[in-house]
Amino acid sequence: MNSLVVFESQFGNTEQVAQAIARGLRERGRAQVVAVDEAPAALADDLDLLVIGGPTHAFAMSRPDSRAAALSDGADATETGEREWLRTLPSPLPVPRVVTFSTRQGHSFLTGSAAKSAAKALRSHESVAAEVVDFFVAGKHGPLEEGELVRATEWGRHLVEA
Repeated sequence: MNSLVVFESQFGNTEQVAQAIARGLRERGRAQVVAVDEAPAALADDLDLLVIGGPTHAFAMSRPDSRAAALSDGADATETGEREWLRTLPSPLPVPRVVTFSTRQGHSFLTGSAAKSAAKALRSHESVAAEVVDFFVAGKHGPLEEGELVRATEWGRHLVEA
């Protein structure tokens, strides 16, 4: 299985999750991890799985203004986020399987989810997210809640088996 994990990370938590997912994927295949601002505009023809993840900002994927606010709060914000990168992809997506993940504070559905927002954005590419998963941070800057990196690695293993 050939996988590409594309992530957006402001405080490093989402990147940690992306790397953990890739560890699980690599147990039975290949997985490349790429920051969204370095992600390819054209997806490889031999790609079996695309994993897209980012932090939840204001109930959804980040926007330029939410990244600017994170930057003023000490984040390593990028100019391009997963929202903008998704817009550059072709329709339909040339990948048989796509999944989304996000990091977010709080376990309530009221906090929103960048993963759900990304899954919704995939519909404009005539694609449906096969799975949507949230990973949890203890605070705005993190750290990740206990056990989340283990859960991310296990999810990566699951994605290969599914």
